[in-house]
Amino acid sequence: MGRGVKVAVIGGVFAVMVGGAGYGAYNVVSALDEGGGSGSSEAKSGPPDKDEVAETSEKFFAAWEKGDATTAASYTNNASIAGTLLTAYGEDAHIGGVEITPGTAAGTSVPFTVKAKVSYEGTTKPLSYRSTLTVVRGETSGRALVDWKPSVVHPDLKDGDTLVTTESATPQIQAVGRDGTVLTKEKYPSLGPVLATLRERYGAQAGGTPGVELAVRHTVASTPDTPLLTLTEGKPGKLETTLSASVQAAAEKAVKRYGESSVVAVKPSTGEVLAVANNRQDGFNAAFQGKVAPGSTMKILTAAMLIDNGVTSMNGPAPCPETATWQSQTFHNITTMKPNMSATLANTFMRSCNTGFIKLVDEKPLTDSSLTQEAQERFGLGQDNWQTGIVSFDGSVPASGGPDRAANAIGQGQVQMNPLNMASVTATAITGEFRQPYLVPFDLDDREPATAKGLPQGTASQLKQMMRLTATQGTAVNAMSGLGGDIGAKTGSAEVDGQAVSNAWFTGFRNDVAAAAMTEEGGHGGDAAGPIVADVLRVGG
Repeated sequence: MGRGVKVAVIGGVFAVMVGGAGYGAYNVVSALDEGGGSGSSEAKSGPPDKDEVAETSEKFFAAWEKGDATTAASYTNNASIAGTLLTAYGEDAHIGGVEITPGTAAGTSVPFTVKAKVSYEGTTKPLSYRSTLTVVRGETSGRALVDWKPSVVHPDLKDGDTLVTTESATPQIQAVGRDGTVLTKEKYPSLGPVLATLRERYGAQAGGTPGVELAVRHTVASTPDTPLLTLTEGKPGKLETTLSASVQAAAEKAVKRYGESSVVAVKPSTGEVLAVANNRQDGFNAAFQGKVAPGSTMKILTAAMLIDNGVTSMNGPAPCPETATWQSQTFHNITTMKPNMSATLANTFMRSCNTGFIKLVDEKPLTDSSLTQEAQERFGLGQDNWQTGIVSFDGSVPASGGPDRAANAIGQGQVQMNPLNMASVTATAITGEFRQPYLVPFDLDDREPATAKGLPQGTASQLKQMMRLTATQGTAVNAMSGLGGDIGAKTGSAEVDGQAVSNAWFTGFRNDVAAAAMTEEGGHGGDAAGPIVADVLRVGG
């Protein structure tokens, strides 16, 4: 008996069994995964050939088009999971009339286009998208099988996700910027996750009514659905945000310079977030939620601690030796940096001398918790109480002993930040006031902003001047060149275990705009993250 007959017989048996016993159904599907029955020829090995790729994909597509989830799943290497999602495709998502057009195979990969219809309570809308599948050799059966991934069904699906068509959980929103411009994910792609969260949180308060949508329902409970197709329009509610359309556009364009990049811009005089943009493969809002070492941008906060505790001042001593040893760990500067034992704090700051800072963190009255106290009490960091309007991480500067006390001072060790945090650090440093960053007005839902006592004006004026020197004479001069107005900056690079190249960091200000960016494996901050910040400041400042 040929394989096609076997599949037909087993499929027929499954049709009888499916109504009676889920366990029996699972066993039949599992049998299909293993090649189905005895008497088959010796299992093949190696990658599927051209004919096998064509045959397997054609059978998979044909069953999918018919809405036969069980048979379609039998041509995959994970029939039980595939069957669940393919069944939901027709039943929960109400997708039918499926027509699949395969493209030209590239080896074992087959691109294809899906055209279908979504029908719900008398309303039907067309659906069209592209995806790709790969055919692999079954590990135990030797059969050519579709390598199962949720993205085969729809490119926006990830593990655990499913498709649903139903009345939306919350009304749509029409998010508008500070100048009244409507903000959409089509025009500002980075805002996709942000707008979805704002809708989830504020859709009801914004005064809209829900519509019916085809959406991706995510496995993580706190993650809002991702709409794919609107069947019936609800009434969007208007939601005012602090974002600037022009600054957001500049941020979107800037992060495209480098992969895995994020940037945030804030207005220091108010705390309003003017832009948030990410260029990442995983879609993660690292600009607000990232938790990574900030490198030498942390020296803004460390310099504030030194000044506030009377250890030194902008024009006070901060010698920059070739190396510095702290509790058996030796720290170095970049190889091109020349030692300067008569350096001031301003000089050590603008050149970003690691050893100069590490030599000073042992001075009295500093303790293991001094940097933590500075971060929390003056910069509002690390207390998990920021209320930005969406999910955000507030930075972490834990009290650390041993080598980490020194490493923390230069933005390594146990310190964790993201561009939102560092943009806020810059805003606090240049104004002396901590104003918690926010995306939507606090009175929209009676949120209470986080507070901190801020900096003495003497400290703030010294920090601002050191950042000015860094932008005009120090490590940030190339990135900030050509920018007019009152400008300042700080560069940083953070070493990460397992990475050959450091993460690039840069934070700066121009007039009443502060911005910070991070580029994974971007190297020196001025080379990668610097141009991103400069582009944002050029428009925003």
